Amino acid sequence: MSSAVDTKEREFALAIRRALEENLSELPQPTLERLALARRTALLRKKPEPMAEFVLVPALAGAGGMAGFSSGADHAPAARRRTRFALLWPVLALIASLTVIAYWEDQQRLSETADIDAAMLSDELPLNAYLDHGFNAYLSHTR
Repeated sequence: MSSAVDTKEREFALAIRRALEENLSELPQPTLERLALARRTALLRKKPEPMAEFVLVPALAGAGGMAGFSSGADHAPAARRRTRFALLWPVLALIASLTVIAYWEDQQRLSETADIDAAMLSDELPLNAYLDHGFNAYLSHTR
C-alpha cells in the first residue's frame, strides 16, 4: 500500500515540477529566490537513504521465515557463523565421504591381494611357475 502512496506522491511532485518549469519565465524574481531557498533547505533536511546490504540466507525446511535475501543489518555474529557453517558443511561432508570411500577401496584391494597370496602359498605349484612366461606350457606338460 505504501508503494501506491509513493507513486502518487512522485506523480504529484512531477506535475508540480512540470508546472513550475512551464511558468518559470512568468514568475517574479523574489518567488524564484524563495523557491531556490526552499529547495536547498529541503535537500539539507533530506535524510540519507539507507543502503541495504543483501545477504544470501539459506533456509531449512520447517525453519520458518522466507528463503532468499534479507537485509544484512539484522544479522548478528552468531548468525553469520551459522550461515558460514551452513555453506561449509556440504564441502566437509564431501571430503569425509571421499576419504571413507578411498579407505574402503584400499581395504578391498588389500583383502584381494591377501586372498591371492594365500591361494598361491597353499597351491602345489612352485612359485617359479607363476613367474614363468610359459606358464600355460608348464600347465600342459604336467597334465
